[in-house]
Amino acid sequence: MIKLDNFNKYFHKKIGNLYLSKAEIDILKINDIDYEKYNNIKLLIYEIEEVLENNYSEELEWVLNELSEFDYYNNTNK
Repeated sequence: MIKLDNFNKYFHKKIGNLYLSKAEIDILKINDIDYEKYNNIKLLIYEIEEVLENNYSEELEWVLNELSEFDYYNNTNK
């Protein structure tokens, strides 16, 4: 289990069209999600949801919430 308190969730690395923190990248790797093949945050969110349906992970749920929040505030017309 990764201790999320040890990561700075605001330090993001640009990967294609995605911005991911080190914590998010590490958690995606642990769950065998190849984030580098996605250039669309919605597709990555969908993949995470698919993985969570079969194997719940508190850390992966955290990543899903972070990415969903980012997507809402940055890609939703208000």
